[in-house]
Amino acid sequence: MPKRAVLLVNLGSPASTSVPDVRRYLEEFLGDERVIDKPSNPFLRRLLVNQIICRFRAPKSAHAYEEIWTKDGSPLILTSRSVRDKLAANLGSDTPVYLAMRYGEPSIASIVAQMAADGVGQVLLFPQYPHYAMSSWETVVVKVYEEAARLGPKLRVDCVQPFYADRDYIEALHTVCAPYLAQPHDYVLFSYHGIPVRHLQKADSSRAHCTLVSDCCTTCSPVHSTCYKAQCLATTRALVARAGIPADRHFVSFQSRLVGEPWLSPYTDETLARLPGEGRKRLLVLCPAFVADCLETIEEISGEGKNAFLQAGGESFSQVPCLNDHPAYIDFLAARSRKWLQDGMV
Repeated sequence: MPKRAVLLVNLGSPASTSVPDVRRYLEEFLGDERVIDKPSNPFLRRLLVNQIICRFRAPKSAHAYEEIWTKDGSPLILTSRSVRDKLAANLGSDTPVYLAMRYGEPSIASIVAQMAADGVGQVLLFPQYPHYAMSSWETVVVKVYEEAARLGPKLRVDCVQPFYADRDYIEALHTVCAPYLAQPHDYVLFSYHGIPVRHLQKADSSRAHCTLVSDCCTTCSPVHSTCYKAQCLATTRALVARAGIPADRHFVSFQSRLVGEPWLSPYTDETLARLPGEGRKRLLVLCPAFVADCLETIEEISGEGKNAFLQAGGESFSQVPCLNDHPAYIDFLAARSRKWLQDGMV
């Protein structure tokens, strides 16, 4: 049997909170054609990203990163390392676990090269995204396969598909959120990362379902395998059912939008400002699109979002942590990994 390993890949983080480091990170991140895909001309797209978007966004983003940075560095990187180490301990010394970031360090290229040098012949790619989106899950998978073909042509890569409705994943979410649901609250907000509506339509291979069929996200269709919004709603339905959250006490919204075109709505920032006026003053927020707490959950939700909610008249605001390195999440990762190790099933 060839040597086998597990590869975890998450988004990534700047090397530091300095403006130059943040700008380099943003240029790599936003320069990905699966993240910002307009204009179609590569030169014009690089001009837009590097000279306009990143030039003005880097100082603001650097300040935001300063708000969440720890003495040991990026929360996302630190948590991801802990997940890697705990999963490796769970699986045992015969199955090494590697960690890469789609943007920043450690790069996918460097880790693929390391695996090849270590004699790994088969690897289970485990994208750290529960839901499919071309700007998250797909770009990770494509990049890993590209680098494997270039740097480790004998390396066989098997990939875990989006696990948004996996029973064990939902159970892990419930385990993490149950203590918070037991605390006094009168409303639960599920805030998912947003994407452009155009990306939903682009992912619809039929070109006849997304936004064209009434209730397209809840009307059964094969295209849901690549529909981010349908998968977010499926996660919500499954967790609501598992936790027994009443239908009139939860809501789904989408955060982190960019201006210039329609993004998935309703928007989280507008929702947080609206809820207190509707009598929803004790709020519990979950962010299931993220498996590790990061800028979008710590600064955007627990920082800016909390302040907006309280200033609008809210009385209490509590955010459920992401799965992070919780034992329930490690058990989920280990179970899926062992299934692959034992019978080759992903």
